[in-house]
Amino acid sequence: MIGLTMGSSCLPVAVMLCLNVVAAVMVSLVKVAMNGGMNPLVIVTLQQLTASVFLAPIAFFKERKSRPKLTLEIFAYIFVSAALGAALRQYMIFVALRYTTATFVTAFSNIAPVLTFLLAVATRSEALNLKCRTGMAKLAGTLVSLGGAMVLTLYKGVALTHAMSPHSQHHRPETVSRGKWTLGTVAILGNCVCLSCWFLLHGRLAKKYPHVYSCNALMSMLSFLQVAVVGLCTQRSITPWIITSKFQILTVLYAGIVGCGVSFVLVTWCIEKRGAVFVAAFIPVVQIIVSVIDFSILHEQLYLGR
Repeated sequence: MIGLTMGSSCLPVAVMLCLNVVAAVMVSLVKVAMNGGMNPLVIVTLQQLTASVFLAPIAFFKERKSRPKLTLEIFAYIFVSAALGAALRQYMIFVALRYTTATFVTAFSNIAPVLTFLLAVATRSEALNLKCRTGMAKLAGTLVSLGGAMVLTLYKGVALTHAMSPHSQHHRPETVSRGKWTLGTVAILGNCVCLSCWFLLHGRLAKKYPHVYSCNALMSMLSFLQVAVVGLCTQRSITPWIITSKFQILTVLYAGIVGCGVSFVLVTWCIEKRGAVFVAAFIPVVQIIVSVIDFSILHEQLYLGR
């Protein structure tokens, strides 16, 4: 009995660690794809379309008998969740990747657990008792995450690794204009705000509509329609929408099926089991994995600070 209890309590931790690996790989793939000329809005649109096509059959066959009627309230929750968690958030993180580096994006994302915790306390979704050790640990962790994110953003340090290979020289942070770097920073900040709001909103949605496949399939479809409308208005030429290289196709499939479809279902399950703050607390793990991928595979330079 004790072993079963420990196993069930450790399962969300194992799931979140796996999801962080998935997120880190997706960030690196998307960064390389955009360096090759892919538009971030096109990637988000195709990603959400792929996710909805992947999840729709699963939702239909697995939950068609148990799925309740979709009320206007639930539809409104899913629509806003699609805008915050999929459309806006994914687009902002891809824009940030376009104008900064993958390591910087994941490092700055450490502010998301702070925002999630503060919003959870403000909305009384999370309790904070400073008289006990748990409350003090939560506060200390929040301050450390905030301080680390600010240092990595504001402090421009020296290189920690050897010079990069010639084929990656054009991706060095020094070559990015200050205006574009600032735009990327604002974009990742917007991503953190959207992500924190989405965690809390999705937590409430999971209680009101506990059918994870149907919920996330509809969310992916709505987010696809949202970004598709914007994309068709801003990218009227057919050229950016045509992907031909095997790497770009692989990136879209991975981002849609694994990075969005499977991940959203598992994140919803983890939020339902352990809460939004628990899920947000694992975000810093992505930074470590992305840094390793950046340095060892993509041959990016690592810096002390930004």
